[in-house]
Amino acid sequence: MILRLLLGDQLNSNHSWFQEKDDKYLYFMAEMRQETDYVVHHIQKIAGFFLAMRNFSESIKEQGHKVIYWTLDEEENTQSLTENLQKIFKEQDITQFEYQYPDEYRLDQQLKEFCKKINIPSEAYDTEHFYTQREDLASFFKGKKQIVMEYFYRDMRKKHHILMVNDKDPEGGKWNYDKSNRKKWKGTPAIPERELIKNDVSEIVKMIQERNVKTFGNIEVDAFPWPTSRKESLQLLDYFCDHLLVNFGDFQDAMDPNEKFLFHSKLSFSLNIKMITPMEVIDQVIDTWKNNKESIDISQVEGFVRQILGWREFMRGMYWKEMPEYASKNELNCKNPLPDFYWTGDTQMNCLKHAISQSLDNAYAHHIQRLMITGNYALLTQTDPDEVDDWYLGIYIDALQWVEITNTRGMSQWADGGLIATKPYVSSGSYINKMSNYCKDCHYKVSKKTGEDACPFNALYWNFIDEKQDYFKDNQRMSMMLSLLHKMDKDLLQEYKERAQHIIENPNEY
Repeated sequence: MILRLLLGDQLNSNHSWFQEKDDKYLYFMAEMRQETDYVVHHIQKIAGFFLAMRNFSESIKEQGHKVIYWTLDEEENTQSLTENLQKIFKEQDITQFEYQYPDEYRLDQQLKEFCKKINIPSEAYDTEHFYTQREDLASFFKGKKQIVMEYFYRDMRKKHHILMVNDKDPEGGKWNYDKSNRKKWKGTPAIPERELIKNDVSEIVKMIQERNVKTFGNIEVDAFPWPTSRKESLQLLDYFCDHLLVNFGDFQDAMDPNEKFLFHSKLSFSLNIKMITPMEVIDQVIDTWKNNKESIDISQVEGFVRQILGWREFMRGMYWKEMPEYASKNELNCKNPLPDFYWTGDTQMNCLKHAISQSLDNAYAHHIQRLMITGNYALLTQTDPDEVDDWYLGIYIDALQWVEITNTRGMSQWADGGLIATKPYVSSGSYINKMSNYCKDCHYKVSKKTGEDACPFNALYWNFIDEKQDYFKDNQRMSMMLSLLHKMDKDLLQEYKERAQHIIENPNEY
């Protein structure tokens, strides 16, 4: 009997393992405290994982595969992955152990060490999900002075012949339509009403609560809105292609207090636990564009493809290139605690109030809300990246460490000193006002530089540039801001710094 382990983010029904049924294989899945407790998670994240895992288990059972599935409250469940495996080995007389490569470093190490100690043969397999292998990005950039996502992205386009007219020329004549992807949404075009997914997770939530698993955030137990099966994930993909793709690229960076999802697909959870593959998502998006070129501009499509083929694969490659050292990087030496309002949304700053409240209600915020609202504020207030990491990893339903830490510690917090982002993504209130509708109803005035009613981001921005300028003196992309800093009136800079210090020391007053 060969035991095959399936982790909670390995729900790929098209994997070669499942193409033929064979009674010599026994599949094992388990809900474990090991996974619910390593960071405090949003209640929707745990409920979503558990329901998706249960649905997947049932689907492969229906195909004729033998499965052992332990719920969190199963008496035999030790809540430890390796102890559970040892128990199954003994009870089922297992003669060989197989698993798919984990996407998280901690699990990869745990299973490697485990396999060294067991007295039966073991073998690891690819998850058959990503376009790339773990080591591909490191090989691509070997010997190069700088790691730039755009070069990797273009190579991926050529290698997989995606949005290409031949072997070397991109569709539309441009590789990147990013400048077309920065429009502010002003109420038009209208956002189509989404077809709601309504799953019942009441029994799962009751079990989580009875087991005293620590969680945060809100949930509607009888109307859980996330896809938890391949069928629902494909329905979501169809809906995105049919109704949202036409405007996705234009407004992919836009933010609005009353529109949580705008034209975004909501496919990140389905992708990250592998209910669907990036290949089928990209293929369907491109097919939709090819069949509707008169109404869908290439900029809408390229902006979407870049996020999945470029950014997602790039972040995974950087994760495996830089771990485990990456998880402790703090190049800017930021040490302040994360403000309490990140857990409540209780702040007078409208952009943060909406972005955080939305995250608590939906376990979701799109990439610009994460980068330029919550991430921007955390970096400007020089928050310890360990605390920022834990918050992002816990609050978002799509957050797994390989994709979360690279975006947070790298892109957002610049804690890696520029390995991923060529400059820190910080801004004053003007950028937030340019890209969102948050500022007009805010307690603070984005146009004011100083004073008690001035937008806190304005003082925090210049204080950060001043305090961290030594880190950026050789960064060409920061040269203009440093030049403006050095020309700034000294009294004005002092006002900025005093107010910024008060905000940092008394975040709950704001």
